[in-house]
Amino acid sequence: MNVLSLCSLLIGSSFLAAAVPASSPVETSSVTVVVSSLVSTTAAVRLYFYNTREGFLKSGKWAFSKSVNPGGKSEFSLPVDLPKGEWAVAITQDMNNNDKIDKNFLGIPTEPYAFSNNIRPTVAAPGFDECKFMVDGPGKVVSIVLKD
Repeated sequence: MNVLSLCSLLIGSSFLAAAVPASSPVETSSVTVVVSSLVSTTAAVRLYFYNTREGFLKSGKWAFSKSVNPGGKSEFSLPVDLPKGEWAVAITQDMNNNDKIDKNFLGIPTEPYAFSNNIRPTVAAPGFDECKFMVDGPGKVVSIVLKD
C-alpha cells in the first residue's frame, strides 16, 4: 500500500468516525438500599446488584457489587446510582471473613443472606422476577431485612 492510499484511508476513517454519533450517556437514578437486622455489627456485608435474568445469582454475573462494613451498627443505608430499568439485589454477611458465602452439603447458605423485595425462599433460590424492582426515577428506597 503506498503512502497516498494510506493517507486516504486514514482521512476517510476520520470522517466516518465523525459522522457516527457517540453513544449517549446512560441515564441513572439515585437509589438507597437500606439493610436492617444485621446478624453481626462487625462482619462485612456484600451486596450484589443484578440487571439480567440470565445472570441472577450466578457467580461473577452481577452488574457490580459493593462491600460495606457496618461499623458497629445493625442497619445501614447505601446510596447507589443505577441505570433505569429492572434490578435485583442479593446480600450476604460474611461472618468468618473468608470472602465467600459458606454453604452446607446441600448448597444452602450457612451465613446470613437476603434478597430485594424481602423474598424468603424455602426450597430453591428465588428467581430474578421475584426479587426485581424498577428504577425509573430518583429517590427510590429498597429496604431489605437480612435473614440469619
